[in-house]
Amino acid sequence: MSDLFAPAALSVSELNHLVKNLLEDQLAGLWVGGEVSNLVKAASGHYYFVLKDQRAQVRCTLFKHAARSLAALLREGEEVEVLGKITLYEARGEFQINVQEVRRKGLGQLFEAYERLKQRLQAEGLFDAARKRPLPAAPQCIGVVTSLAAAALRDVAITLRRRAPDVRVVVYPTAVQGAGSEFQVASAIAAAAEHAQADVLIVCRGGGSIEDLWAFNEEAAVRAVVASPIPVVSGVGHETDFTLTDFAADVRAPTPTAAAELASPNRAEQLDKMYRLHSHMRHTLQRRCTDAAQRLDWHAAQLRHPRQKWQEQQVGLLRSRQMLADNMLRHLHRKQEQLAYLAELCRRSRPSVHAAARQLQAQTVQLNRHTAALLAQKQAQCQKQAGILEALSPQHTLSRGYSVITDRTGKVVRDAGRLHSGQVLQLHFETGTAKAQVLPQRTGQQDLFD
Repeated sequence: MSDLFAPAALSVSELNHLVKNLLEDQLAGLWVGGEVSNLVKAASGHYYFVLKDQRAQVRCTLFKHAARSLAALLREGEEVEVLGKITLYEARGEFQINVQEVRRKGLGQLFEAYERLKQRLQAEGLFDAARKRPLPAAPQCIGVVTSLAAAALRDVAITLRRRAPDVRVVVYPTAVQGAGSEFQVASAIAAAAEHAQADVLIVCRGGGSIEDLWAFNEEAAVRAVVASPIPVVSGVGHETDFTLTDFAADVRAPTPTAAAELASPNRAEQLDKMYRLHSHMRHTLQRRCTDAAQRLDWHAAQLRHPRQKWQEQQVGLLRSRQMLADNMLRHLHRKQEQLAYLAELCRRSRPSVHAAARQLQAQTVQLNRHTAALLAQKQAQCQKQAGILEALSPQHTLSRGYSVITDRTGKVVRDAGRLHSGQVLQLHFETGTAKAQVLPQRTGQQDLFD
């Protein structure tokens, strides 16, 4: 293909920006496990380390705001699992993970059990969108399934009191973590259904580790949510936490407070939109802050004393000056050699004007002589041809007493045998013309004087 139709090339910054967006869009919500190596804490409070296994490694960044939420500090050589944004640091084109959560390795079996149960229940159709029910627009009573000691209950109560103080709230208490807590959650949901007073049911608890939330990943709790005749809003854990009751519920809320907002009647759609916009703005600002902080740390590591940079520039200037002088001398010598060669070539190629003038004069005399001879020869030939033409002219023949006979069409008569009696002929003489008519032939002797 011609270069005229070739696509335009991307700049390096455009390529890195495109790769960063692809990574962040396609690789989200992944936990990655490995060993902490090359752990460094910057003056800004951010952590930089490498997460590696036996065959590969990846750079990781744990920013100060995320590090404050860790239960224990990271240690060199520790086996951990991290959750974060898989991205690309555009300035250097380096693949990295911006870590948001860290947990100690050993929780993989729980995730395997979580995935197995999720696939089995999904195959039964318990998570199908077709069986999801809309929430009532104006509920008169809201049921809450949670622990009486949970902070989530206080958040839900405050939210409902602020948004819908006239709506009655019924709490169905249950344990939300610990051995057998999933059966208590299922029993509380069944009690709400038997009580038949709530128009919508909130199943919730606050955030915690995966073990703390495990009751809501058990089959008994999930099937109880599916079997509930009352529409269920699941608000378990934080925004990044997903439990199986979230998939089974009619509506999943990111937090218990959000579950109360979705279940309450006043301005639910508008507040949900505001929540999403706020969340998007928060993540955008957090990303910008983290990117700026990382660029600041990188540039801080690149700082050098001005005297060192000045000295390097002085050395480069001297080197460039010497290179310029050498190149100019070489160029001057080359041009001088070319000038001398051209001068010698011009001297050798200079024509002899006098010799050429003498040769031109001689050739002019010879050309004039040949031209006069040729003209005399052609004039003699012309006079000879004119005499021949005159002798062969039909007019010259007519001057000797001859005539030319033609028929009415002007065609020359050459054969008397083709004439017929009475035919009119035209006779052409040297001077003038006359008409004649063919007479019939006589069979007897002709009169001598006819």
